[in-house]
Amino acid sequence: MVETTGHKVLICDTTFRDAHQSLFATRLTTEDILSVAGQMDKVGYHSLEVWGGATFDSCMRYLNEDPWERLRKIRKAIPNTKLQMLLRGQNLVGYRHYADDVVDEFVKRSVGNGIDIIRIFDALNDIRNIERALQATKKEGAHAQAAISYTNSPIHNIDAYIKKCVRLRDMGADSICIKDMAGIIFPYGAYDLVKGIKEATGLPIELHCHYTTGMASMAYLKAVEAGCDIIDCSVSSMALATSQPASETMVAAFKGTKYDTGLDLAKISPIASQMKAIRSKYASFDHTDPRVDPHVLTYQIPGGMISNFISQLEAANAIDKLDEVMAEVPRVRKDLGYPPLVTPSSQIVGTQALMNVLTGERYRQVINEVKSYVAGHYGQPPGEMDPEVKAKILGDNEYITCRPADLIPPQLEEAKKEIGNWIESPEDLLLYIMFPPIGTKFLKDRMAGKTKVEYDLVNSGDTASKEKVDYCPV
Repeated sequence: MVETTGHKVLICDTTFRDAHQSLFATRLTTEDILSVAGQMDKVGYHSLEVWGGATFDSCMRYLNEDPWERLRKIRKAIPNTKLQMLLRGQNLVGYRHYADDVVDEFVKRSVGNGIDIIRIFDALNDIRNIERALQATKKEGAHAQAAISYTNSPIHNIDAYIKKCVRLRDMGADSICIKDMAGIIFPYGAYDLVKGIKEATGLPIELHCHYTTGMASMAYLKAVEAGCDIIDCSVSSMALATSQPASETMVAAFKGTKYDTGLDLAKISPIASQMKAIRSKYASFDHTDPRVDPHVLTYQIPGGMISNFISQLEAANAIDKLDEVMAEVPRVRKDLGYPPLVTPSSQIVGTQALMNVLTGERYRQVINEVKSYVAGHYGQPPGEMDPEVKAKILGDNEYITCRPADLIPPQLEEAKKEIGNWIESPEDLLLYIMFPPIGTKFLKDRMAGKTKVEYDLVNSGDTASKEKVDYCPV
């Protein structure tokens, strides 16, 4: 195995987005972000992931904050470092497909408000669901990073991933991200995959891992040796467990080598100390298990799914069925053609597995999302679905083979008619389209002159603070 020529490793810091989404349910407030943003800007990171994913939803739903205003404030506080966001392809930052005119408008406003790099992925790795957002990103002059959702299954292998990446390159991707949302990529597998993609595409490669299984730092090391250009990390007080590896650890590991990041630990350590104090305020949402989770290796279930199963089974007085549910997840996943377990497919597979166990009969009750999935409305499954299960769920309904968004008529003008009296900017319209009930309430409250409620992190009226909160480590 020949090592590649040395190169400076770049780091994308995830503290302001994926780290707190993974550790305490995306509750980090804009005020707390801004308190350390200036210091972050001086470290010299390649980029800072600050937006997208679940932050858009959570800003309104739990923090009574405008996600667009958050982005603008972060951009003002961080003028020197590239800002990065996560986009779920045709789902944008929601949980369903939106029309192409909405995709175009959302990307335009995201870039216009300060985003430099947009990471675009699809839960099923259906490239048709990535194309429009990628084209829109390129049109707006931002960096379009196409991501593959990494998973292990009989149909997922290095050659298949490489072919996907070549197609993404040909579609116009500026770089490729290997998105390992469950922390299941093995170190030597990471080496082979990065090397293969690099040779086939010639594009910069970024590796995004979660620490859930304890392999992420080793995967980063081998990936860098294979030519990986960028790794996703978080400051140490917001790292490990279901978050990313620690920036300080990786900076120290490569220091003095041909991969030296060039970053100064003396600039990162004070930020980690501040974030440790900030994190303590979110204890009511922080249910992180610091131990390595072997269940993820066995069942490929992200940590957030396990926490959610526990909460749901406790509510149903059926916690003794946890092992059955865990074992049912890979069976449902196989039935549905081995979708990667990332938003929204993780919720689809997980909820159906739970229903199968609680009802005592597989697919006796089928959730609407599974019906839509089986009918093709989320895109093309990675593999063949079980024909008997497909027939049972699909019934007389039609299976679509086109790109799902082709069936969605333009939405912007109709949405203006529905909510026009309450919007003050083009961004407001997108708040409503993404999450109609939440967005409507947020906009009406703002126009009515209701002041922002001081967010009490300890005694929040939000019921989620009194129970384990589900999150999606994406």
